[in-house]
Amino acid sequence: MDEQWEAVYRCSAAYKAEILKAILEENEIPCVVVNKKDSSYLFGEVELYVKREDVLNTKQIINRFEADE
Repeated sequence: MDEQWEAVYRCSAAYKAEILKAILEENEIPCVVVNKKDSSYLFGEVELYVKREDVLNTKQIINRFEADE
C-alpha cells in the first residue's frame, strides 16, 4: 500500500475484516482488505486499510464493532 493508506485493523479471521469493510463502506469510508494469511498453513493476519484522513472516524467505528461482538 502507498503512503496514503494506513492499516487500522488486523485479525486472524478474514470474515471479521470483511464485515468491518462492509460497515465502513456503508459509512462512505473507502477501505481495502489485504489477506496476508498463508494459504497452505493458515497462519498470518488479514489487514484492513483506510486512507489517512479517515483513520479517526474508522477507529471509532472499529471500537463500536468490537464492543458489539
